[in-house]
Amino acid sequence: MGINDNTLNKQDTQKRILLATLISFAFFIAYDFFYLQPQQAAAQAAQAKIVKTTNMQNGTNSAPMVSQEKAQAKISPVKKVISKSEIMTTIDTKVNTITIDTLGRIAQVTLKKARYIDQNGKQIKLFDADQLRPLEVRFADGKLNDEAFKTKYTTSATNIDATTGIQKLILTQKLSKTTLTKLITIYPDGHYDIDISTSNNQNYFITPGYRPDVMVDMYADHGAVLIKNDGVLNVIKDTKIDTNIEAVGINVVSEFDRYYTTLLYNFNKNLQVTVMPNKDESPEAFIHITNSLKLSGYVGPKEHKALKALDPRLTDVIEYGWFTFIAKPMFNMLAFVHSFVGNWGWTIVITTILIKLILYPLSYKGMVSMNRLKELSPKVKAIQEKYKDDKQKASMHMMELYKKEGANPMGGCLPILLQIPVFFAIYRVLLNAIELKGSEWIWFVKDLTHTVSASHLLDPYLILPIFMGITMYVQQKITPNQMQDEMQKKMFQFLPVIFTLFFIFFEAGLVLYWTVNNLFTVAQQYYVNKLFEKERIKRHEEHLAHKKHKKEK
Repeated sequence: MGINDNTLNKQDTQKRILLATLISFAFFIAYDFFYLQPQQAAAQAAQAKIVKTTNMQNGTNSAPMVSQEKAQAKISPVKKVISKSEIMTTIDTKVNTITIDTLGRIAQVTLKKARYIDQNGKQIKLFDADQLRPLEVRFADGKLNDEAFKTKYTTSATNIDATTGIQKLILTQKLSKTTLTKLITIYPDGHYDIDISTSNNQNYFITPGYRPDVMVDMYADHGAVLIKNDGVLNVIKDTKIDTNIEAVGINVVSEFDRYYTTLLYNFNKNLQVTVMPNKDESPEAFIHITNSLKLSGYVGPKEHKALKALDPRLTDVIEYGWFTFIAKPMFNMLAFVHSFVGNWGWTIVITTILIKLILYPLSYKGMVSMNRLKELSPKVKAIQEKYKDDKQKASMHMMELYKKEGANPMGGCLPILLQIPVFFAIYRVLLNAIELKGSEWIWFVKDLTHTVSASHLLDPYLILPIFMGITMYVQQKITPNQMQDEMQKKMFQFLPVIFTLFFIFFEAGLVLYWTVNNLFTVAQQYYVNKLFEKERIKRHEEHLAHKKHKKEK
């Protein structure tokens, strides 16, 4: 009896799945904006109040402690603000300015390109004032480690110009038990090589630093990623680590936010890495070294082209989540179109249309099925009314009707569900693509990554989100549906308004994609509706002709 009931309600199931998909998406956005983000902000504010007390109590710069049996998390180090007097070397490359402090660490990286500006119109700086810095070294010997954090390095140069050619920098730290040397080779494109060694086989650790804190939100992943020698990724998200993680056979160690990364890598050597939780239970990675090690490093935007130029395998640090396997081809498609178009806004428009054309056979099948079901809905309703006290018989007659008319109750839903991974993949690509930063589309969209803030709107007149809402409303009106439930109808009618309000807070690139997708769906739906209407009239005329022919006989 249960199976027959399910068969009877297949149409209702289809409608509910489609409605639930839209409502779930809307709920996710609302939940994030009105609950998760305020909660996160409150937690950060509370944490800020106790940081000073915690730092006073835990005055150590501990190295990772790894026992034979199990890794145990140690106290997170104090990260004090680095003053200007502690900067001993300034390096200029074509793409950034790097400062080195008296403890031999990268104190700050400032991006030079005009499009990398913050909301105050200043060039973006990648690191917070008091965070773990790239190239910080910690010794396994506790006394030696304490001494190292009190002993200044010496430098071979105070100013280096690497804008036109490769330059070298030597940093030296003389300690009671050893001398630590960092030979750093800086390239005009901003990346570097480092050859680090001690004079007498010490065990120590080096870190790529804590992740940049420029673009951190609830939509994109941020934390650390370890890439193994077999290409497998281990993504460790912020606030998700409460004990040390040990890893071997690692080639790349990256700390990242949505758009930026600091990383160390060596594809010719398997690295041992310990990931420690900081005070927020977010990951901080340390590479194990015995005496000496050669590494390459990069601090900057996760630009696909820049990372690929260093090594194609580094593009894996651009992480798209669950749909990475689809998202990567999507980005390649966007990049290919952009190579011809030269404007990221029009690239999104053209790529969205191309994807819709590729998926048109699925869309067409779903749209035709929905039209067919709408046409049959009066007959289905009549059967349900006639056999309302005998669901088994109603189910039997409905299945006979579907079979006779060649209709599939789930035919409108399945093609749409199959397209969802593709839509979410391109959503993730546009969400993570730093290439859109500072890229304008047309006059009212000056930056495809801009969203609403206290002082800046997505576009001055909210043209894009409002137009998106209009396209969604039109799409809703011309899409066949057989909703009988009044509550469902009302909820469905309000979705364009709800989505318009939510999309005010979305990046322009994402809103543009969704708008074009809606617009093209409207065009497809209109075309299919016209075809179906012609086919329906043709069938009706053939039916009348057949009846007339029978009467004449």
